[in-house]
Amino acid sequence: MSAVGNGVQLIDGPAGRIELLVDLPASVKGIALVAHPHPLFGGANTNKVAYTLARTLRDLGYCALRPNFRGVGQTEGSHDNGQGETEDLLAVLAWAHAQWPDAPATVLAGFSFGAYVQTRVAHRLSDAGTPAKRLILVGTAAGHVEGARQYDTAAVGADTLVIHGSQDETVPLGNVLAWAEPLEVPVVVVPGADHFFHARLHIIRDIINRASCECA
Repeated sequence: MSAVGNGVQLIDGPAGRIELLVDLPASVKGIALVAHPHPLFGGANTNKVAYTLARTLRDLGYCALRPNFRGVGQTEGSHDNGQGETEDLLAVLAWAHAQWPDAPATVLAGFSFGAYVQTRVAHRLSDAGTPAKRLILVGTAAGHVEGARQYDTAAVGADTLVIHGSQDETVPLGNVLAWAEPLEVPVVVVPGADHFFHARLHIIRDIINRASCECA
């Protein structure tokens, strides 16, 4: 049994220390890795959507880990447009499975830029023969353009849980529908929700809980 408790942990990563928040359930049945929104626009592991994802997954029995991306909090390194961030999340997963070797199931959850990075992590895990049990994407940056850069969100499986707000002003719903259509991935649309799901965080929790019951 791991001696790691709730709260802040500092672990070694490819670019230096990685700071992460740990939310432990009474009994750990798996690892849930939660990725926060864009670090260059104030994103951090304390973001309310990331917090909601972590606490919801903790209550479902997962050890929920919320690392800070490079340059945020005590995490070292510089923003790397998703490439270095992917390596960091894989390092966090490797650390977690060493701490809880009897909890092999992995859930990947991300919000906005964090969702984009998690699609990359999911591909790496699949290529390694250790696919995630579930992928949860909230406000994913599909087709999002930032300056001269467009986020080409990777393809995902049809069982991916994609949640998006109808009034998302950062990533228009149409972008996500255009990305999801050829993949035949359903999109759960929350009416009236903006990018940050103000006053609608509880709906994210309820959607995940219902999906978990259906998959049980």
